[in-house]
Amino acid sequence: MRRLWTLLLYLLLLPRTEAAAVPSPMLASQWRDGPDVSRYWVSEKLDGVRARWDGHALWTRAGHPIDAPDGFTRGWPPQPLDGELWAGRGRFEHASSSVRRYPPDADDWRSLRPMVFDLPGHGGTFSQRLAALRALVEEAASPTLALVPQQRIADTRALHRHLAATVAAGGEGLMLHHQDNRYIAGRSSGLLKLKSWNDADARVVAHLPGKGKYAGLLGALLVERADGARFRIGSGFKDADRVAPPAIGSLVTYRYNGLTRNGLPRFARFLRVREPAAASTAPHDRRPPLPPSTVDGTRYR
Repeated sequence: MRRLWTLLLYLLLLPRTEAAAVPSPMLASQWRDGPDVSRYWVSEKLDGVRARWDGHALWTRAGHPIDAPDGFTRGWPPQPLDGELWAGRGRFEHASSSVRRYPPDADDWRSLRPMVFDLPGHGGTFSQRLAALRALVEEAASPTLALVPQQRIADTRALHRHLAATVAAGGEGLMLHHQDNRYIAGRSSGLLKLKSWNDADARVVAHLPGKGKYAGLLGALLVERADGARFRIGSGFKDADRVAPPAIGSLVTYRYNGLTRNGLPRFARFLRVREPAAASTAPHDRRPPLPPSTVDGTRYR
């Protein structure tokens, strides 16, 4: 009887929309103090691999299949889900390497937890989607499926206290879903992220050679944002990154301190590879490719 009531609750909360497959993911904008925090659902920003479930299979943010071990998704609901494959705080590299490995290693995947936070095929507000998602996860009762905890926070001061506590505990930041926001593909003003620093993603278009102690190694990455703006990232690399830099075409995450008057990131620093080149989508750059290096006529890859 309990399972029947759970299913009925989901059906009542689900608007009559046709959604056979998970749409392109919704992406977060940056939080700026000012809006009424009490109208948002707040959760920890999990530093994992974005994963989308279409009811039958897992996909990356870019739309490439994820090979999970046999039985990993058994019992999951047939509705599309949006979430993160998460290995715990500070373990992004483990999550990323586990998801990329083929064939999948069942031992590695035992430490991954699919943490779901949205229902892309549901046409309602986020509050409605959250209620329906809770019902679905409860009904599935799967040991490999969990709901990202969401909470209400009273005001901006309390929000920043919560951010500080989350970061002190090893977390990366917070996500804020406006209660009335609808799920859309692409950047949304109703889904916001709040961190102690700014970060963003860009595509690697060239390797630039190092000088001095970095002669013969990577000096900087030339990267391109989604809007076509190009700039260099020359710091934040480990020695291993300079020996074997992120491949051209890969998506990297960088940290920065605000923007210059030209709109480019100030003090951009490499953080990690977000998406390897092998998982890239269609060519991101319609312009002729750059040579391996344009510095001092040196060829470098």
